[in-house]
Parts: sequence; structure tokens; C-alpha cells
Amino acid sequence: MSEPKTMYTMQKEVDAYISSFKEGYFPPMELIARLTEELGELSREVQHVHGMKKKKSSESASTLTEETGDLLFVLICFANAQGIELTEALDTVLNKFKTRDADRWTKKEEIE
Repeated sequence: MSEPKTMYTMQKEVDAYISSFKEGYFPPMELIARLTEELGELSREVQHVHGMKKKKSSESASTLTEETGDLLFVLICFANAQGIELTEALDTVLNKFKTRDADRWTKKEEIE
């Protein structure tokens, strides 16, 4: 079994793929539009799986995994194009949540 990919390796892999095309990354507004589109597709799939509105027989099959992967790909493209290191961005937001929201939610009791 191979080692799990890190966020850094995912960003490098996407960058290598995108860099193989003359066009390169789309402009920021195009990437945000694509990100919004992919989020909508993921939302629709969640609705089909967990919501009241099920798929029509004429609709193509898609999975939560596939739609989540599409969303992640475009997010990585946006981050790469903007020079954002996603591990650093996640560390920053987790630190914010751990300090700002430290007492906001009910903590689970630790089992010894």
C-alpha cells in the first residue's frame, strides 16, 4: 500500500498537471466560478443521497467521492494560482478555531 498523499504533494501533483498545458491556471474569478459550480454539484449529490429529492432515472450516476474530488481539485488549483500553501492555511484556521472557539462547543468526556 502506498503512503497517503500530503497536502503539499497534492498541490505539487496538481501543479505539475496544470503546468503541462500552455494555458496554465485559469484566472482567479474563473476558478472561483468553477469552485462554486463544483460545490453546487456536490450539494446536489448530497441532496440525492441524504435529502428528500432523489435522482431522476435520466440523471447520470455520480458519487460523493467523485464530486468531493472535483471540488478539492479546483480548490487546489485556486490555491496554487494564488501562491497559497494549503497546509499553512489549514493550520492557521485550526489555530483560530482552537483559540476563539475553545469553549464554544461541548467537549466529549475523555475515557481512561
